[in-house]
Order: sequence, then structure tokens, then C-alpha cells
Amino acid sequence: MPKLEMISKHPLNSLRPTPLLFIHGTLHTASCWDVHFLDYFAGHGFASYAVNLRGHGKSEGREKLRWTRIADFVEDVTKAVQQLPSPPILIGHSMGGFIVQKYLQDHDAPAAVLLSSPSPAGLLPTAIRTARRQPWVFAKVSLTMSLKPLIATPQLVGEAFFSNDLPDDLLLEYWKQTQDDSFMAFLDMVALDLPRPEKVKTPLLVLGVGRDNMIAPREIEATARAYNTHAEIILHVAHNSMLDPRWQSVADRILTWLKEVDTGAGIGKTQGNSEPLEIENPTLLP
Repeated sequence: MPKLEMISKHPLNSLRPTPLLFIHGTLHTASCWDVHFLDYFAGHGFASYAVNLRGHGKSEGREKLRWTRIADFVEDVTKAVQQLPSPPILIGHSMGGFIVQKYLQDHDAPAAVLLSSPSPAGLLPTAIRTARRQPWVFAKVSLTMSLKPLIATPQLVGEAFFSNDLPDDLLLEYWKQTQDDSFMAFLDMVALDLPRPEKVKTPLLVLGVGRDNMIAPREIEATARAYNTHAEIILHVAHNSMLDPRWQSVADRILTWLKEVDTGAGIGKTQGNSEPLEIENPTLLP
């Protein structure tokens, strides 16, 4: 089992009893949560953690990443959950949301947020859209069995993940934070290892965004139907909503839902007399 890097931010005053665990998407690392979201939710009382899945960031497993399966990433989430002081609320973006769906088939959680997540029917619609939008790039992905051609330039990353009004300097910075990812996990999400919604009992927030070039609103709605809930679409935000200029509209909605949902774990209540905690540096889980 590879060692996993974990980034964490803690409240300095009142602490809510249920921590948050953020899971990143394809071609990204946990650093995407460390720009806005970790500080935001820590500032509202939640101990906030973001795990780098194996082969990502400083986590071990880069040499085997191409052949890593979704089931392996689910193992990583299981390991991260076991390291936390209490069962966390899971917040997964894109592939991270797919991994959360797979994790919840066999594990309980206080609650979970699926943010721009592929539906249980799979990632085939996204693959088709990408192939139509960038046929030569997608052909190279298929021939090399590598997802890296999808992020070869800042322009490709901007078109896939960001709003047009993201400043160029930020686009360049975020592009430098992307990395290659697992070709096998991509195939798992297309068809080989799809979620089973009937096994999931966890309260879910199914959240999408209006400017998403990867996961269309109708796919977000299909996900919500599969889990017998309703979808919410936040307009004027692109796929990488945690880095979008309007990121706070997404964070605000998640925070409101966390306060509203009744999980029996006291999510909306603050523990009194808690000791201030320092912001922690990234650590490696053994």
C-alpha cells in the first residue's frame, strides 16, 4: 500500500465535530483544494483534509499510475478515512466524485458531496464530447494510453476546465499543477467499473455547474435521479469550480447544505471550548 500525502487545515477557534475529506479529480492533485476550499471550510469550523491519491502529488505510486484502477483509489480513500479522528464528510470532484460513489457502496459516511461527478452510467458522454472537440488529442490519448495529451498546453486545460474570464497568469499556474493520470481508471469510469447506486444510503448533495465542458448538467441530473435526490446546478461556473473566479458560490452552497443535512453527527453544531489548532503542513500517511 503506497504512502499517501495529506494536506490539512484546521480551525483556530470553534471546531465542528465532523471533519471534511476532499478527493481530487483526474489530471489534478490535492493542491486544487488548497487554493480556496480548505481555508474556507476551516474558517467555518471544519477540520479540512485533502488526500493525494496514489501516483498524485507527493504520494507514492507514480511509476504504476497508468495501470491504477478506480478500486485502488477507493482503497486510498479508505486509508485516508481511517487516519482521521472521526468519520468524515466526503467531497469528491469529477473523478473524485466517482470514487466517492464507489466507496459508499461498501462504506458508511455521515454525508457526501458529488461535485461535477460522472454519473453512475459512466463517462462515455464526456469521452465522446472530448473526441469531437479535440479529435487529434483524443486519438493520441488512445494510441499512447496516456491522458497527458489532454493537458499538453494551457489552452487545452483552459478549454476543458476553466471559465473564459480566468486571468491568464492563474491559468498558467493551474496548468503547471496538472499531471498525467491513470488510463485504466479512465476506462473504469467509461464502462469497466461503474457505481451501484442501489447500495448507497448516505445523504448526498449532487452539485453541478453551468459552464462545465466535461460533465453536462443533464448528467448531473441523471446522477441525482440514480440516488433518488435532486440535482443543483450553479450557473456561470466552470468544471474546476474550486478554482473558478466564482468558487465561493459553490463553497457557500456546500456549506449551507452541510448545516442543513441531518446526519445525526452534529454537522451543523459547533463544539464549545475546543483548543485552537495550528494549520498543518502536508504529511504522508504511512
